[in-house]
Amino acid sequence: MDNQTIKNNIRDFVFENKVVLLFLTITAFAFYFSGLTTVAFFSELFTRFGRNTFMVLALLIPVVAGLGLNFAIVIGAMSAQIAMFIIVALAGWTGHDVLHGVSGVFLVALLATPIAIILGFLMGKMFNKMKGSEMIAGMVTNFFADGFYQFLFLFVFGGIIPIAAAQLMTSHTGVGVLNVIDLGNFEMRQALDDVSMFHILIYGFYAMIILVVCLIAYKLIKKQPLKLFGKEGLIKFLIPLALLGISYLLMLTVEPYLAFTYQNRLNGVYASRLAAIALGLMMIYQIVRHVRIQKRPGKPIKQFVYLGIVAVGFLITLLPEVANGLDHVRIPVLTYALIVAVCLFINWFLQTRLGQNMRTAGHDRNVAIAAGINVDRTRVIAMCMSTVIAAYGQIIIMQNLGVMVTYGAHLNVGLYAIAALLVGGATVARASVKHAITGVLLFHALFILAPLASANLLGQALFGEYFRMFVANAVIALALIMHAWKRVVKRKKLKAQA
Repeated sequence: MDNQTIKNNIRDFVFENKVVLLFLTITAFAFYFSGLTTVAFFSELFTRFGRNTFMVLALLIPVVAGLGLNFAIVIGAMSAQIAMFIIVALAGWTGHDVLHGVSGVFLVALLATPIAIILGFLMGKMFNKMKGSEMIAGMVTNFFADGFYQFLFLFVFGGIIPIAAAQLMTSHTGVGVLNVIDLGNFEMRQALDDVSMFHILIYGFYAMIILVVCLIAYKLIKKQPLKLFGKEGLIKFLIPLALLGISYLLMLTVEPYLAFTYQNRLNGVYASRLAAIALGLMMIYQIVRHVRIQKRPGKPIKQFVYLGIVAVGFLITLLPEVANGLDHVRIPVLTYALIVAVCLFINWFLQTRLGQNMRTAGHDRNVAIAAGINVDRTRVIAMCMSTVIAAYGQIIIMQNLGVMVTYGAHLNVGLYAIAALLVGGATVARASVKHAITGVLLFHALFILAPLASANLLGQALFGEYFRMFVANAVIALALIMHAWKRVVKRKKLKAQA
């Protein structure tokens, strides 16, 4: 490969990631002037990452399906809060143990799912009537939905529907829900964050057994061959089952391993290095697959660049100051495992037939219709999936904070999630898991550092608050302007060709 080709590849990489590089520079500048220690910075950053990533991931599938930035994820957050109130009201009334703690959180998720699906279905139907204006429709619908939500919590609960759990209602009238509900009273404060690796492995082992048995039964009923290898082979399920089984045996026989698995949080240094090694192995696999298996022409330059970035990240964790900062970070295992699971699910889903249909519909609706794809149906499914994931994201946020802010917690989740996705390099028409992860890290790093850097440079921390709000709104406005401009240019080209 000649020098000119390498320069072109580097130029393309820089242009493609210009937003990320810009915010990375701003973040480094803010960290230098903030005076914040690495211990405090990494502790807050990883806490925010675990708390907010789910909500950003909820935006990906609608973007792929051509719905743009889903401002209606606020509807998913409302679904979660409605479900949370119903469960804690029942817990306060009956006092039953199953409504408290981890089981209570899972019951909230179970109840929030049908609510989010119904609301997502209605939003998808409405968006099908407003093709091309989904984002503005989502923003306006949020105001209407919030009015209904406020009416429900201020008047219906306690006014029309009697609530036996008086501690959740306003004291003077008993009508209307309290502004802040302490989830610690129901043992839900950081309930997911406190689940140990022991219980994750045990329940994961049994869940995988059930999954394999159901898959085999399905293939036998459909009279399909039980293949071990290949695209639909059972090996992809048997390998994790075997690993979980080995871990189970180790827990039963090796006392130090059992003691280790009873931890619910991992040391930040080890977790970061393990993540870097896992990503590095993934990049190496992509390179080998590109060269040896698929035998595609040319070198996988992009994969080599990403491998280099991962290697640099691993080396950074070896620096004493960074290692000391990460050493004080404790990463909740289950919360991060759920994030990894939903990332893998999204990547897997987009490779399925339905996921490919969504890609086609998002790329060109006319081509999708000509190919026999039910575009309206795929868009509705995308909205339902996004709303459900957003509901789960709001549940994770509430249990991590330990409180449910009844009337305000859902209002800005769409703004911050969309801003984080755009900071990660996504656009209105293109987004991936990589953009979501990068955006959450950069956006929330700026949220942490901006007020402190502003206080040290200008003597006014409030300027930093204004700056980060400006960033959140500016990146969204710029993305919408660029999207509208591209549509105008596309129309002019089509007219010129005609």
